[in-house]
Amino acid sequence: MRIFTLLFSAALILSGTAVAQTAPAPEKPVIVLVHGAFAESSSWDAVITRLEKSGYTVVAAANPLRGVASDAAAVSGLVKSIKQPVVLVGHSYGGPVITDAANGNTNVKALVYVAGFAPETGESSLTLSAKFPGSTLGDSLTAIALPDGDEDLYIRPEKFRAQFAADVAEAQAATMAATQRPVKLSALGEPSRIASWKTLPSYMIYGTADRNIPAAVMKFMAERAHARKAVVVEGASHAVMVSHPDEVAALIETAASGQ
Repeated sequence: MRIFTLLFSAALILSGTAVAQTAPAPEKPVIVLVHGAFAESSSWDAVITRLEKSGYTVVAAANPLRGVASDAAAVSGLVKSIKQPVVLVGHSYGGPVITDAANGNTNVKALVYVAGFAPETGESSLTLSAKFPGSTLGDSLTAIALPDGDEDLYIRPEKFRAQFAADVAEAQAATMAATQRPVKLSALGEPSRIASWKTLPSYMIYGTADRNIPAAVMKFMAERAHARKAVVVEGASHAVMVSHPDEVAALIETAASGQ
């Protein structure tokens, strides 16, 4: 009887060990990338390649660039359709969009701001960009009148590389200028409705040579949000996800792993 008891106990121990060894790995969150003004979804191409190589499912959302609340509603609908955990990543004006879109979506686990605005309630992209000197965006824009009295803003092609993507190869920057998507002027001035970075872990990466959002603004927002990690890329432009995809993908993976 004693031998049987010992054998039975040993079997239970071995069985427990086997279960522990075969337990499934934690589910990787889906990465939802949201581009900003004067860009489009392909601006994430190099980042997507790196994340997919690491086993992540990635969705590059089409940001309408019409207004913070309406754009956030579009992204929020996408997030709601995903049953797995989600990490929301926003570039530039995509920052206010993900900040709003995270509200009410309990599957959002982290926010990553890639040279992106992280507004407090009531703040807008325009008010934040002017908080510290250094932005030269206004002098680079051209406006097209819209039927509703608003304006669509573009960066003038001849100024695009210097303003937006100074550390990107000339030919690639020219393609980015040709494929840029305009943002409504009112969208840049629309105040944020919620600061979801107060309740979600946030991460930030930005360049010291950003001419759209000055590095001082990014530093201020990172400190205010108590970002878990803030990466400063020396000499990087506003298009940091294009010129430094390794660093951007690495920070997204850090956020996805909850570090």
